[in-house]
Amino acid sequence: SIMLAAVVEVKIGWCERRSSLMINNIQTYGLLAEFNTPADAMHAAEKVRDAGYSRWDVHTPFPIHGMDDAMGLKNSKAGWFSFFGGATGFTCGYLMVWFMNSFDYPIVVGGKPLMSPMYPFPVVYEMTILLAAFGAIFGMLFLNRLPRLYHPLLKNCRFKGATHDKFYVIIETADPRYSESETRELLESAGCKH
Repeated sequence: SIMLAAVVEVKIGWCERRSSLMINNIQTYGLLAEFNTPADAMHAAEKVRDAGYSRWDVHTPFPIHGMDDAMGLKNSKAGWFSFFGGATGFTCGYLMVWFMNSFDYPIVVGGKPLMSPMYPFPVVYEMTILLAAFGAIFGMLFLNRLPRLYHPLLKNCRFKGATHDKFYVIIETADPRYSESETRELLESAGCKH
């Protein structure tokens, strides 16, 4: 079978109307390479990583095992947000029960102590789980810079294949190593053709 792929320049365009004159401003966002198989996309990701690019991404219709390693990605920091959220919930749960039972409204019931580490367990457990979940959600949103209401790739008609059966590697023009000719050659050498 013949592998069909393309390197496409993704452009950001907008129109500005002044009186009856229409001015088109077009800015290139990056080079988009299309691949037909996950193996080809992974091979291209390894080549881009080895070339030293820092502002690039891979878009696939489903997760590909080993792509994180091929891209050189480190472990996500979202887990730390969850951990600190859970630790905050644990601490706040105990402080809340202590404040209500020992400080704000101290009532001795049946000779039991005003504060014991055992009886507030359900409250502390629920607060820990709740704030850990919030930490994970808001940490993920923060790290992914979401919500992002617009992305230039969504204007590209070919990019719709990323949700169906195509695999894409995009190298942004904002990358310090970006040079149109060298970047195009790199993507073509990875198996992408015009």
